[in-house]
Amino acid sequence: MLNKFRKHLQPILEKIGILFASTGLSPNIFSLIGFIITILSSIIFGINSLQFDPTINFSAIGSLFLLVGGFFDVIDGSVAKITKRSSRKGSFLDSTLDKISETIIFLGIAIGELANPILCLIAVSSSLLVSYTRSRAETLGIDLSGVGFGERAERILILAVMGLLPFAHSLEYGVIIVIGISIITIIQRIYKTLKILE
Repeated sequence: MLNKFRKHLQPILEKIGILFASTGLSPNIFSLIGFIITILSSIIFGINSLQFDPTINFSAIGSLFLLVGGFFDVIDGSVAKITKRSSRKGSFLDSTLDKISETIIFLGIAIGELANPILCLIAVSSSLLVSYTRSRAETLGIDLSGVGFGERAERILILAVMGLLPFAHSLEYGVIIVIGISIITIIQRIYKTLKILE
């Protein structure tokens, strides 16, 4: 869903891409920066369970880092397009880092006691299955990009926004929403793939 919306933002993304491309850094470097920032967000989520300072809202701080990490996840693609440095190596690295970071995000949320660990396990499992269904379909020559509204960008945005909301268990509600949209997306992708294969 956000990928479709991104097309309308393409002129803005191109300008941002040109700005970051002027640094001379490769798209892979921006992928790594986004990955590191996202890992930091999960660490911040995890620190919440220590409760050494109840005045600090670790859920909100972690969510802000998550948004920044998501921003760099968009930047790497823009820089690759502007500099014409897209590669299979970069695509593999970006996709792999995305899956690792998303898994660690839910781990941090669970350790930080910001959501029920069982819900986090279901969320990370369903999130990975969303990616798997697309990957498996692509090996059969079927493009599922944009199918379903529970892609990674949506999942990360939901977690970040919910984590910023000033009420108890907001991040847990975010995890529940992620589970819901992931399961719906899995069903949509299975249905479309089977329909095409018929």
